[in-house]
Amino acid sequence: MTETTALQAAARAVARTLGDKDIQSLLERVAKEAGPLAAEGRVADYIPALGKVSAEKFGLAVHFHDGREFAVGDADERFSVQSVSKVFNLAIALDWIGDSLWERVGREPSGTSFNSLILLEQERGIPRNPFINPGAIVVVDALLARFPFYTQQLRNMMRRLSGDADVLYDEEVWHSERRHGDLNRAMAWLLKAKGNLSCPPHDTLDVYFRGCSLSMSCRALARAGRFLVGGDGEWPLSNAPGRRRRIHSVMRLCGLYDAAGDFAYRVGLPAKSGVGGGILAIVPSVCSICVWSPALDAKGNSLAGVRALELLVASQIAG
Repeated sequence: MTETTALQAAARAVARTLGDKDIQSLLERVAKEAGPLAAEGRVADYIPALGKVSAEKFGLAVHFHDGREFAVGDADERFSVQSVSKVFNLAIALDWIGDSLWERVGREPSGTSFNSLILLEQERGIPRNPFINPGAIVVVDALLARFPFYTQQLRNMMRRLSGDADVLYDEEVWHSERRHGDLNRAMAWLLKAKGNLSCPPHDTLDVYFRGCSLSMSCRALARAGRFLVGGDGEWPLSNAPGRRRRIHSVMRLCGLYDAAGDFAYRVGLPAKSGVGGGILAIVPSVCSICVWSPALDAKGNSLAGVRALELLVASQIAG
């Protein structure tokens, strides 16, 4: 048995031995300790629609592979998922397009800001990974080139995964991103100039911004992420061998921007964050976790969210 398999087995055993009241009490303690950290962060006001969200919000939801679900705080309040959507775009692209996607985008940590133009220029228009902005734009472009109605397909997939028929795009956030997305436009045009964009840049960006503007709750996102848990979870696409493991690997290496190494040291779970304050984390074969707290650190990750995940790992439920 490998160390990873042993840890997963231990986490499943802990989860089975704890009663529902114990887990709910644990989440409440985590929220009480982690929530106040929001006072040290700042909401992503460079997207004006996100700047309107109260920094004091905190939600946490956990969905176990056996179907049990627990939530605390503002777990049922909808928020802008932002870059958390990139996990789902990647999963869909790998299923619908396949490994040829990796000819256009890498799988390595960036070591730079998620919206860096310098690295994109240095590496001749091949983004370092699919979770930084230029890499996510390439993934969306690849999908849009083959599926002209991808915005509807993504929304429908998120409804199916979450079991929430009310998953929608937040029009205010979408328009705010379009009005203030000049740096993303610069990336798209640079990708086009380097021959790594198939569709017109404005078309690709419209779809990219749409994905970021998905409005979902912690509870819905935790449910949507359960297909990455494994165990009894159902893969909604083709279930190609090793698909979950490969997506987990990219999440571990690249999911929290240029703070991925620090997060791996402190938490160690496959995860993806977004500047809306959400983080989706996966405990393979055990559970999916979504935490939301809009106040961010200097790297663009939720301060209280990262701390909450660290506390859950220490509890061994997500160990």
